[in-house]
Amino acid sequence: MMNPATSDPGAMQPPPADPPEKPFFSVDLVIFTIREDCLRVLLVRRSEAPFKGQWALPGGFLEPGRDNSIEGCALRRLVEKTGVEAPYLEQLKTYGSHDRDPRGWTATTVYFALIASDSVRLRANQETVRWTPVQGDGVGCELAFDHARILADATERLRSKLEYTHIAVHLLPKEFTLPELQRTYELILQQPLDKSSFRRRVTQADMLEEIPGKLRDGSGRPAQVYRFRDYDRRTFFPRSISRYAR
Repeated sequence: MMNPATSDPGAMQPPPADPPEKPFFSVDLVIFTIREDCLRVLLVRRSEAPFKGQWALPGGFLEPGRDNSIEGCALRRLVEKTGVEAPYLEQLKTYGSHDRDPRGWTATTVYFALIASDSVRLRANQETVRWTPVQGDGVGCELAFDHARILADATERLRSKLEYTHIAVHLLPKEFTLPELQRTYELILQQPLDKSSFRRRVTQADMLEEIPGKLRDGSGRPAQVYRFRDYDRRTFFPRSISRYAR
């Protein structure tokens, strides 16, 4: 027998459940550079809750009135913090755990950028923005939100891509020597590389061109100065660079 309370279409129905919480959307940046013979990442000190006073990766919420795309938001935030457009910007991944932000459910798309330190002019003092040494896959201090995990993922991606591509040149000035390029790879991969093998690999890749008549003094004899041949061309190595570790 049917229950009249449920069979009558005009009967009082229970109120609808609260609509599911909609996540806020943000963009975060992992900005790497080489300074003082060390791989460093840009951190900002938060001025507001949550995590007030704690260091974090730069970023912010998507602003529909200013941003036409997620990547456009990342580029805007990058220029706001560093004063330059990164020569290399790559989307890392999206993080969307419901408990990553105590204010509510937020999803963030993360980009990592590579910048030569001589091109950067930070738009804040060291009390609020700083280049922090990367130690292993972290920075030796607690980071806000899930930024420690994000930094670890970005560092792993950077090291992985250095094994078979040219992207380390984006951390160098426009003109550099082969020892400077090799040192950049060594700092990021955290291991010394065989000099002759590294030079052979870079030469075979045909990715550099000499600047005629330009030499730079070093610890030994003057070194030839080079520039990257084509920043728009992705150069791949047939074997991983770390195979030539000493």
